[in-house]
Amino acid sequence: MDDHADAARYARTAGDVLLALRDDDARPPWALGDAGDATANRHLIDLIEAEHPGDRILSEESADDPLRLDAHRVWIIDPLDGTREYTEPGRSDWAVHVALWELGAGLTAGAVALPALGMVLSTGEPPALPANDGRPLRVVVSRSRAPAVALRVAAGIDAEIAYLGSAGAKAMAVVLGHVDAYVHAGGQYEWDSAAPAVVAQFVGLHTSRLDGSPLEYNQPSPWLPDFVVCRPDLADRILAITTQ
Repeated sequence: MDDHADAARYARTAGDVLLALRDDDARPPWALGDAGDATANRHLIDLIEAEHPGDRILSEESADDPLRLDAHRVWIIDPLDGTREYTEPGRSDWAVHVALWELGAGLTAGAVALPALGMVLSTGEPPALPANDGRPLRVVVSRSRAPAVALRVAAGIDAEIAYLGSAGAKAMAVVLGHVDAYVHAGGQYEWDSAAPAVVAQFVGLHTSRLDGSPLEYNQPSPWLPDFVVCRPDLADRILAITTQ
């Protein structure tokens, strides 16, 4: 089996399930969000358990499996990243995250689907990072809770602010060259950043914690509260600000 292709297929088909579910306009937003989380989670778990029965899974929507800590391979999934955006008509800034962690190697494969845009960005076919076209620099932040450190970074590198919903959508905006950096603080878990991080790494972007240390996955606590992904030529400038 090809782990890269599997990650992309898992993310794409979960996205298809979510799009079909969202067509049921009779659901109130809270019910649609709950159904999306549960349905996409079941879809991904069924696929992974059928095709990789010896692997473990860490999912936002499932109870933690302590056996993952002794496993050689762990799939880290966020079946619906950006549940609120998913429930809002017309929004496309939500995602499906699928990443593979392997003992001794860290993250080795992954994919982020942006179903409402018909896109899957994966380590199997990483896109080329677009050259900066001379536009002003842009830092993307959460539309609801922009962290102060991200605003400091934007001011420090003389960048405009862009607003998007899910972590996956924000990180993929950097991958696609729509923005130049995504800086997050204030709370995330491994499933929020694993797939975006590995896709970004395969594209050639810088990824790290706010203090510049590596992102580490399959830890006893999945809490991984901060995340930086940016164009490599901006990394030193950004980390000089985030480490102040």
